[in-house]
Amino acid sequence: MHTETILSPDFTWQEEALCAQTGGDFFFPEPGSSVREAKRICGLCPIRATCLEYALANDMRFGVWGGMSEKERMELRRTGR
Repeated sequence: MHTETILSPDFTWQEEALCAQTGGDFFFPEPGSSVREAKRICGLCPIRATCLEYALANDMRFGVWGGMSEKERMELRRTGR
């Protein structure tokens, strides 16, 4: 009998993220609210690039990921990075 192994994604990188230590409110603000504080925190984060790659690969449509807002990521995808 053949069984498939389902691998769960490796999210251990998120443990190093500064956002995991500050809470999600900055990173998922109400529409029209500033994302300045989230971007400031992302700018200091050692795994910012990994976070951005994850957001782009998984089409994350909400929040600030890797220092970029939804609109900025959409523009990045549209222009082909």
